[in-house]
Amino acid sequence: MDGKVWLTLAVVVAVALAIAAVVLLVRVFAARRLLLDAGIPLRDKALFWVAVVYTVSPVDLIPDPVYLDDIGVLLVALRSLHAAAGRLPGGLKDSDPA
Repeated sequence: MDGKVWLTLAVVVAVALAIAAVVLLVRVFAARRLLLDAGIPLRDKALFWVAVVYTVSPVDLIPDPVYLDDIGVLLVALRSLHAAAGRLPGGLKDSDPA
């Protein structure tokens, strides 16, 4: 493959990662409402904040320029926070983000 193909591939991957990062950032900001809810267990709130700190810290389990482990840890924390909100009396509506 020549240089143009590699450059095109790199641009496509960079755009896909940028879109994924924006979607993840929107989900993180939407989770702020759940963090203020008194019914969410402290364990789930703490897991979320540990994941945020891990995501922005320079220490990585898998050193890579793509941040796959960071995104994975943050997605697991968001899923845990969302599941905890779903277990509350009244639960979380399907239309709620996060």
